[in-house]
Amino acid sequence: MVLVFALAGCGSKSDGKQASETPKTTDNSSEKKEDPKPEEKKAQDTLIFGRGGDSVALDPAIVTDGESLKIGHQVFDSLLEYKEGVTEVQAALAESWEVSPDGLKYIFKLRQGVKFHDGTDFNADAVVFNFKRWSDPKSEFKFTDDSFDYYDSMFGPEGSRVIKDVKAVDANTVEFTLSQPQAPFLQNIAMTCFGIASPAAIKEKKENFKNEPVGTGPFVFKEWKRNDSITLEKNPNYWKQGLPKLNKVIVRSIPDNSARFNALQNGEIDIMEDLNPDDLSVLESKSDLQKINRPSFNIAYLGFNLKKKPFDNVKVREALSHAVNKQGIIDAFFAGQAKPAVNPMPPTLWGHNDSIQDYDYNLDTAKQLLADAGYPNGLPDPVTFYAMPVSRPYMPDGKKVAEAIQADFEKIGVKVNIQSPEWATYLDDTKVGAKDDIYMMGWTGDNGDPDNFIYTLLDKDSIPGNNRSFYVNEDLHKILIEAQKEVSQDKRVELYKQSQEIIKKDIPWIPLVHTTPILAAKANLKGYVPSPTGTEAYSNMYFE
Repeated sequence: MVLVFALAGCGSKSDGKQASETPKTTDNSSEKKEDPKPEEKKAQDTLIFGRGGDSVALDPAIVTDGESLKIGHQVFDSLLEYKEGVTEVQAALAESWEVSPDGLKYIFKLRQGVKFHDGTDFNADAVVFNFKRWSDPKSEFKFTDDSFDYYDSMFGPEGSRVIKDVKAVDANTVEFTLSQPQAPFLQNIAMTCFGIASPAAIKEKKENFKNEPVGTGPFVFKEWKRNDSITLEKNPNYWKQGLPKLNKVIVRSIPDNSARFNALQNGEIDIMEDLNPDDLSVLESKSDLQKINRPSFNIAYLGFNLKKKPFDNVKVREALSHAVNKQGIIDAFFAGQAKPAVNPMPPTLWGHNDSIQDYDYNLDTAKQLLADAGYPNGLPDPVTFYAMPVSRPYMPDGKKVAEAIQADFEKIGVKVNIQSPEWATYLDDTKVGAKDDIYMMGWTGDNGDPDNFIYTLLDKDSIPGNNRSFYVNEDLHKILIEAQKEVSQDKRVELYKQSQEIIKKDIPWIPLVHTTPILAAKANLKGYVPSPTGTEAYSNMYFE
């Protein structure tokens, strides 16, 4: 009893008061008193997301990098969207749609009562404004240095556009007229890069719109601290009832993977992308953290700049293909979370050609092929190798992988200078091909269609843009256009298999790996559904 009273006396000092200061009370009633209820603990309502690099711009129509599109996905809505975790389309800003029997007309009924973040109305005129802006190279709303590469890649370049016309039938109805059928048309317009922006904001902000985006999405843009963080706040008028569940999202750029993981363990961030494979065992040992696997739907590759000699010589490209130890790279840097790539699209995607055999790792064969190409002593000049300066889902550490490739190339007489300029500069340089001889790049599929890999990355229509190798093959182009027009998926499968055979022979790239990207998060973070496209909505996320 004495011990109990002593402990009670000590406990009474927990709020800074002395025991003798506690007022005495006398209870003469016979009623039982209820203990006061403890104050209810509030759930965390701000999410801090850690990623490897900053965005290039915040207008999703003018970018191709995933870091920019991740932000765009929170700020903008498209006419259609993908169901969580898959690439099946569903209604979004368009409530319903009809397709003509010949596949040349699409009529969309728009959701009514939706507002842009600036308070202006979303309607058919806004949809027409956006599509006209993207398609017209002379548009007054195409600002300095802007290019709509995704629009060109998905709907063809000027002079051969798939979308012939877009018009407002009435305030809530939009009609698209196509110049030819396009099998993945609905998949395409669901992409984040075709998020509908506020025409009023574009007209007012002009070039600054890329820094201060305005859409209809679940989060409103608030602040961008370059190379540090982007702050988004809840859209209180979002058209999806009850969303978003978070009040604020802060997206932080932490380039080093280990530093990002340390920040998660220290509670500085709540979720992170691109975990170092070597840190996986540590993550799995932490009960307060969780591992999230994003479906494998990507390709990392080493591209050749075909505008530069001697990489216009297919024998040289073939020689270097035999000098890349893909399995060794996977064992050293991916901890088993990757598979060697053979084709320019992942084996998880329909239309993948499983019968194609890879170039084996053989330095003697590589040397002989260089000799056959006229370089018996190796290449006479050093090669400029652009290695990614940021971690990506398909490439956790581009510089280390580049160094491994550099070491093997030097064994066959090819000296390599590795360069890793800042990410935006890296993308600009490889797009025009003025400085790089070879480059490292990758792609995560946007929409679940092979067209989004092969046509987008390797067709002549994607120059300049996503075809950074400047690869042109007319037979390939004919097959890819035919595949776009074809409505039978079985026939499209055969066409895409043919296209991969052509690419294997021409070797514009060395496909490197397909990865299973790993994310790490606090254990009490819920509602995050990883997408194969690598771009997820944050609106359903919440903390227990």
